Amino acid sequence: MTKRTAARAAATGALAAALLGLAPHAALAAAVPAPPAPPRASLTAAHDAAAAPGTLATLSRFFAADAARGGARAAAPAAGAAAAAPRIEGATVPVYELSPDFVRGTPGAPVARLEFMASKAVAADGRTASVWTVNKGGAWKVVNIASGDDETRYPAAAAAQGAGTVFHEPQIDAWYVQRGDRVEPLDADARKAVGAHGTTVAAYQKRVAAAYGDKLPGSAYDKRGEAGGYGPGAAAPAGPAAEPRTLAADAVAGGDTAGGSFPVTAASAVAAGAAALALGLSGAAAVRRRRAR
Repeated sequence: MTKRTAARAAATGALAAALLGLAPHAALAAAVPAPPAPPRASLTAAHDAAAAPGTLATLSRFFAADAARGGARAAAPAAGAAAAAPRIEGATVPVYELSPDFVRGTPGAPVARLEFMASKAVAADGRTASVWTVNKGGAWKVVNIASGDDETRYPAAAAAQGAGTVFHEPQIDAWYVQRGDRVEPLDADARKAVGAHGTTVAAYQKRVAAAYGDKLPGSAYDKRGEAGGYGPGAAAPAGPAAEPRTLAADAVAGGDTAGGSFPVTAASAVAAGAAALALGLSGAAAVRRRRAR
């Protein structure tokens, strides 16, 4: 064997060894799939529900009630602006939240699951809100209005940095983006949880399993009725005091939205700090305000 042939064989062997060393990491990343994206038709239908005349009328009441309770911190609107109707701005986006199956450690479970669609609403004075819609009985209907624009702003910010799945950990009101085998923070709460540079999916699963694994549906925690367990109807564990995102139900109640009674019961629980309430409210308005940051 010539020296050149020996060198080539050694290089080939080293490359093969390197590739074999990478294989487990590639397999790990592939074992944590991204949640499926909703069909474009669903996004369109959800947007139409958010932009329906009934929804816009409810948004007018929402923004008026929010201002009356001190939600309007900006300068007073110009003459006539207060009477202008709010509008839906930009595209409707899917909102994903931490999956109980992932917390359990179910093999192949995505980190997050689709919970609802969100559309950004803008008032005449520039204040923003998120309109949440879910598919109920084959039709997309509005189930919640939340002040602020987290649900649309964080996905847009993450998309500007590259592909990935943006998701919310409602128990601590943290926003992340999953890219392959990495979970990266998008806000201060997420940075506190996983560090400024994020962590691996495996490490993140260990953290949420330790935090919520004993609070899943069917657990002793759940059966005792403490904070509702983890899942539909759940509230957040005790934590630092936060400004609730909920306005009084009678402040915005009344009127039809997208052909159905507003609001209707949502399919999942949403928490925002210690004062969070579940979306599973029967016959009461689930209108939320953003917690102060």
